[in-house]
Amino acid sequence: MKATVDAGTCTGCTLCADIAPEVFEMGDDGLARAKAEEVPAAAEASAKEAADSCPVSAITLS
Repeated sequence: MKATVDAGTCTGCTLCADIAPEVFEMGDDGLARAKAEEVPAAAEASAKEAADSCPVSAITLS
């Protein structure tokens, strides 16, 4: 599974980084980003929860 964050859509609410810190982090610009393109298998459930929780649907999982 791959995770991407649309920087143009992200509002920097930190929900994704709070829910799945092993997958997402906040950048110096205050916006979320994926730590790595590939989501570790053990973190897939939390990545999905983070994507579902994003208030602006900025996270894409594929």
